Amino acid sequence: MMPSGGGAEPATLEASAVSTDPYRNDVTLAAQGDVRAFGRLYRGHVARIWSLAHRMLGDGLAPEVTQDVFVRVWQKLGTFRGEAAFGTWVYRIAINVMLARRSSLMAERARFRDEEGLLETIPGRPGGSDSRLDFESAIVKLPNGARTVFVLYDIEGYRHDEIASMLGISAGTSKAQLHRARMLLRRHLDR
Repeated sequence: MMPSGGGAEPATLEASAVSTDPYRNDVTLAAQGDVRAFGRLYRGHVARIWSLAHRMLGDGLAPEVTQDVFVRVWQKLGTFRGEAAFGTWVYRIAINVMLARRSSLMAERARFRDEEGLLETIPGRPGGSDSRLDFESAIVKLPNGARTVFVLYDIEGYRHDEIASMLGISAGTSKAQLHRARMLLRRHLDR
């Protein structure tokens, strides 16, 4: 249950955590309905959220999911207690929105492609300026479980126990999915 301004202990925690957050004033104003303050919060975080959406769900869904994340942030802004930095709170909401979107997409599909040879369908490119694009396209083509763990572990820096908690899997499964993703990417990029 969230206190509504009463109680010394939660207010003290909130004040100490938020006092170091550069977005403190904009969070307060936006929670009171200030759209311009929310616009500043959006501009400060949209690139990182879009990048995560792009890696987790691909180009086609990244803009829409990024928008969904910020709609959710706007709706939940009154629940931000300042126990973590605002950016961390937004990022956690983003991961939850993206995982929910992935689940709903999987439920909508009549069939699920989880083939080992899926990356073989992407033409390989020699190194050079296109290698980053090739790597990005290879990440998007990874099977969902492997891609999610790869992005969260190798790109975003989460630990296996954190990933396991987020995804509702064991740490061993997280490690196995990471290994699978790395092997598929290595096989694709070595061509």
